[in-house]
Amino acid sequence: MKLVIMTQPMFFVEEDKILTLLFEEGMERLHLHKPDASPIYSERLLSLMSDDVYKRIVVHDNYYLKAEYGLGGIHIEDPMAGMPDRYKGKFSRECYDINHIAPLKKKAEYVLLDRVFNDDNPDRQSLIEQAAAKGIIDKHVYAKGGINIDTIRRAKELGFGGVVVCHDLWSKFNIHSQLDFKELLGHFDRLRNVANA
Repeated sequence: MKLVIMTQPMFFVEEDKILTLLFEEGMERLHLHKPDASPIYSERLLSLMSDDVYKRIVVHDNYYLKAEYGLGGIHIEDPMAGMPDRYKGKFSRECYDINHIAPLKKKAEYVLLDRVFNDDNPDRQSLIEQAAAKGIIDKHVYAKGGINIDTIRRAKELGFGGVVVCHDLWSKFNIHSQLDFKELLGHFDRLRNVANA
């Protein structure tokens, strides 16, 4: 199962160091997601990292960064949006409606199904289970929302090809007061071990 890490929505001082360490620890895919931020800050963050990790980074906004830095792809958050003009390359898509999974995954490398484990609506959970039983959820569909060690195991049972972790990882490091990344790195190793088990 693929383990995708999504950045914090805001930039912070030690971010490049932590991301570099996560790549060294074996992070395969990073989604660079900084909504409403000026692209110059994303450029600065990328310039502080080694260019040998760029192929493992997918950018959510400012798609020109893909070509400028040789990134691994782009992510289209609006499920109804078309492809950017003249874009050729790998891309992933966001999906909120389970009925849209099949058409979205036909062309995308993978689809992020949002609100998988952080939506308590029993109808939503039932629809996810039905989609799994029908084979709609497969290796091209990644679970997003409420992902932690326990829900990674459940995502595997449902047949998801990957999971997207954000809050569960970044909650292990206080960007305002901590300097030590050990807890965050240790948690990443645990998440990776469960995903790879």
